[in-house]
Amino acid sequence: MLTSIAERIMYCLTGKTPNSVGPSDISETSDGFDFLEVKPGRVLRVRHILPSRCGGGEEEDIEDGKNSGRGLIHCKRRITVYRNGQLVIENLGAALRSEILHCRNGNTEPAGTLEVELSDYTSTGNESAGAKESDLPPGRRKKRKPKKVVQVDCQRRVSSCKGTHSDVVLFFIHGVGGSLDIWKEQLDFFSKLGYEVVAPDLVGHGSSTAPQIGAAYTFYALAEDMRCVFKRYGKKRNILVGHSYGVSFCTFLAHEFPDLVHKVVMINGGGPTALEPSLCSIFNMPTCVLHCLSPCLAWSFLKAGFARQGAKEKQLLREGNAFNVSSFVLRAMMSGQYWPEGDEVYHAELTVPVLLVHGMHDKFVPLDEDQRMAEILLVSFLKIIEEGSHMVMLECPETVNTLLHEFFLWEPEAQNTSAEEAVIE
Repeated sequence: MLTSIAERIMYCLTGKTPNSVGPSDISETSDGFDFLEVKPGRVLRVRHILPSRCGGGEEEDIEDGKNSGRGLIHCKRRITVYRNGQLVIENLGAALRSEILHCRNGNTEPAGTLEVELSDYTSTGNESAGAKESDLPPGRRKKRKPKKVVQVDCQRRVSSCKGTHSDVVLFFIHGVGGSLDIWKEQLDFFSKLGYEVVAPDLVGHGSSTAPQIGAAYTFYALAEDMRCVFKRYGKKRNILVGHSYGVSFCTFLAHEFPDLVHKVVMINGGGPTALEPSLCSIFNMPTCVLHCLSPCLAWSFLKAGFARQGAKEKQLLREGNAFNVSSFVLRAMMSGQYWPEGDEVYHAELTVPVLLVHGMHDKFVPLDEDQRMAEILLVSFLKIIEEGSHMVMLECPETVNTLLHEFFLWEPEAQNTSAEEAVIE
């Protein structure tokens, strides 16, 4: 206790803890891992692979795209929220339509619409009131005053991102209970293709430090960690790949750095709803009780996270270092998922292209949540992997790697800037 008091006094006098490096300082190890101190005493393990490349080629490709107009997207939409919770999204420019949106029945449909009218995701009573108003003759309908109107009007250039491009960095962010090791197949695959890859362990996970205070695991604390990682390793064109809870941090970074985030991949991330911890969750139990229940929780995660529960899946779980966190960290992570800003409007404001990957057998994230996300986003592609579940990157690494690589190389054709209008009831 005296040592702790002395350390706090030293911190007040010098501005840093004894024997610590400054915030955002980094130390490297011989095994290819970095240890990034985002705050005094808060250290994240980061897997950073920087491949050796032969220079040349990437600048010419970008200049060719600029000269031809290829890859230019006009992002213009109006987002209106009414007091009854109804959300209306109008795409006012030349909308880019989806090429790989696969619904449950296997049909291909456009991911984006030029004008979409969507009721609140959780509303119940307001829906009948809205239906009665729509039944009235046009002359007798009341003109509703919107609660909030958001205008999005910008142009962004989306280009093909190859492993030979020195300005491209891939970020991989895991979710609750995981670690950077769940991305092993993706890190190996894309680093061999020449991509620079970065994958951090969230605080309390993997080999990152695990503070014994609940406030260290709130969404905002973890988001600031990811901001530090992004600012430390990010370059001109950055692609964010998130899984489960990690998708929320990708969305946060895409909102904070719209000019630096080039593309986003959301793997089993769920719907575009604000985060709020459940009051009736099993994770609200005392830490000692959760510790006693940890074998049952691990078995439940295996059943819900994988389409099959054989020896191979158990081995993948061990190799991925998944669900291997303390009961305190697990409880703090679940209770710290409070992010009221991350609602449908927040997601609708994103202009970055997004690939959504969903495992059909996922018991944590229903398919309709990812479909809802595809409807809200401006430029989105939804791909369903029939044989996958929540941990699809471990179950079907070849399929996931192929989908991601095709998305990284994708760029839109030159768009016609003439305005289009359509209405979906």
